[in-house]
Amino acid sequence: MTAARAQAWFGRAERRLAGTGCGRSLLGLDVTDSWLVLWLIEDLMEIRRFRHGDEAALFRVYFTAIHEVASRNYSPEQVEAWAPADLDMDLWANKVRGIRPFVVELDGEIVGYADVQPDGYVDHFFVSGAHPRQGIGTLLMARIHEEAQSLGLGELTSDVSTTAEPFFALHGFKVVERRLPLLRGVTVQNSLMRKELLRGG
Repeated sequence: MTAARAQAWFGRAERRLAGTGCGRSLLGLDVTDSWLVLWLIEDLMEIRRFRHGDEAALFRVYFTAIHEVASRNYSPEQVEAWAPADLDMDLWANKVRGIRPFVVELDGEIVGYADVQPDGYVDHFFVSGAHPRQGIGTLLMARIHEEAQSLGLGELTSDVSTTAEPFFALHGFKVVERRLPLLRGVTVQNSLMRKELLRGG
């Protein structure tokens, strides 16, 4: 962040904080004010459609999400099979161009992405391992639901990792089936999850 952008954001954040009537200053916040900090961080976030040139940044999100977060629930062998460092970048580029995800930027850095396909399938949903618990996933989930509504979808489905399952459950998804797919010869367990939507609701 440049000095000018930092100053501009600081001013916006101070005004936003003042509007809460909490009587706090930005410089007076500490770790016990996490809800306020996260709320202010949202002001730095932008969500948009995938653009050509995003491919490498999306791979970094994907890689760190799996190696730094999902690794809590999966073995090193499973993590490496799921997200190898030497993944073919041409195949990767074709994949993300095909799913056309929504992308979240935090002060110009891509920190998360997710898609929803015309049939309601959520193929990818990843938040950078460097930016967990900052509201990025919630922002993406809200955008996916908006898109589903605009497409007139009756349900959303996704093959969800053990790590992400509680988050999806929090947003109304239910487990349909436990699965044991093979990735590069390694079993990497997940769950098919589904959420019924109210059309036009």
